[in-house]
Amino acid sequence: MLTSLTSGLILGISAGMAPGPLLTLVISETLQHNVGSGIRVALAPLITDLPIILVMLFIVNELSSMQPVLGLISLAGGCFVFYLGYQNIQIKRVELDLQAKESRSLLKGVLTNILSPHPYLFWFSVGGPIVIKTMDSGTVAPLLFMFSFYTLLVGSKIVLAIAVGRSKQLLSGSLYLTTIRSLGLLLCGLALFLIVDGLSLVGVL
Repeated sequence: MLTSLTSGLILGISAGMAPGPLLTLVISETLQHNVGSGIRVALAPLITDLPIILVMLFIVNELSSMQPVLGLISLAGGCFVFYLGYQNIQIKRVELDLQAKESRSLLKGVLTNILSPHPYLFWFSVGGPIVIKTMDSGTVAPLLFMFSFYTLLVGSKIVLAIAVGRSKQLLSGSLYLTTIRSLGLLLCGLALFLIVDGLSLVGVL
């Protein structure tokens, strides 16, 4: 159980703080709207990952046959993330008071996470084997692993959203606009990586 807890905590904080589309979207939504928007994006894995886990556990030994599917998912995710980045780049004016505007942050987070190949790859290559191995000692150990993993995965992003939200008032004028556009460029860059990964997985590259 201690091994399951430790593994979950280490993998959770590592995945939570690793650069990626979802982390970038947490920061972007917090800056454009409010802390609540960033937190809603951070909660997306709690909505999307259960079916992913169940499917990955079922087919964990068939990774090679799933590469074309992962490639298509990566291509779709890359296109969606690129669209989000393009929206940020196209911002023409500074609007610090955006709380009244509907952000649909949770929907953006859910779509970004479910269209990203990262959860699928993680539960194929890391999470799935750990859960299957710990199931030999009962149900508590795998549940402990998943609980600790998602506590740190989601919790680290929530902490980041709060930290960014507290400094939001310091961003004004051209600095704010530059920050949002830079995040848009970063999202576009990440989208290109997802597209390249997708093309590699489907055998084009």
